[in-house]
Amino acid sequence: MRRARQGRPVAERKEMIERSHALSISRQAQVLGISRGSVYYQACPTSDADLALMRRIDELHLDYPFAGSRMLQGLLKAEGHQTGRRHVRTLMKKMGVAAIYRRPNTSKPAPGHKIYPYLLRNLAVSRPDQVWAMDITYVPMARGFVYLAAIVDWFSRKVLAWRLSITLEADFCIEALQEALERYGRPAIFNTDQGSQFTATDFIKVLRDVEVAISMDGKGAWRDNVFVERLWRTIKYEEIYLKAYTSVPEARAAIGRYLAFYNGTRPHSSLGGQTPDQAYLKTLTPIPVAA
Repeated sequence: MRRARQGRPVAERKEMIERSHALSISRQAQVLGISRGSVYYQACPTSDADLALMRRIDELHLDYPFAGSRMLQGLLKAEGHQTGRRHVRTLMKKMGVAAIYRRPNTSKPAPGHKIYPYLLRNLAVSRPDQVWAMDITYVPMARGFVYLAAIVDWFSRKVLAWRLSITLEADFCIEALQEALERYGRPAIFNTDQGSQFTATDFIKVLRDVEVAISMDGKGAWRDNVFVERLWRTIKYEEIYLKAYTSVPEARAAIGRYLAFYNGTRPHSSLGGQTPDQAYLKTLTPIPVAA
């Protein structure tokens, strides 16, 4: 089992769990290097009415990212959706959606989770691999939903790695980060928000092991991760909202095709008509991962 752990994605390792094995499920998860919670997790069916509300909340959040549960409840009510503020807040939490606006940071990190300073203020980003950014977004499907995590190079807008997950645990973010580092070397700065996935000890360790400067947005900061926010808006209106994925494999394949198009074919006006691949390769100065 230890040998099988090496080089396999988390989803594949989860399938190796044998519930009738002499080893306990907890011990098997530990040996395979995956979260015990993700093994026990069973997706609870979400009603069609709630799925429709979540889809609309996601659309409204793209247009009004400053809107909290009170404002969103009002917007939904104006459209004829009869739902309470508490229910809107519950669905927002399930989606990983929160209003973003500048406010004093009076919160404290969870025990063992360090919050790093924001390093990008007034920074001129002039080359690929100077700054990478990562974020997570909600992806609606025909019956259910998943979460999409992506790593973007700030200079070129290139999506360096991405993963889908049915939970908001840190595992799929770590997988995407490891893939990006293996394929493209390391950036000078890696920026995220203060989500628990990005402050998790295992996630931070990957960055510290390759000596990357860690940057985190101020809590609730207005569009600090602006280029990833733009990616979410683009992929949702050009791909996700046009489809009704019937399964996670279908969503993964379709999103993979779109991101290949986004990187290699779709011109960006902010890049002078170049694609992200062209902008990334044109001025590339890689920084190798330390051995």
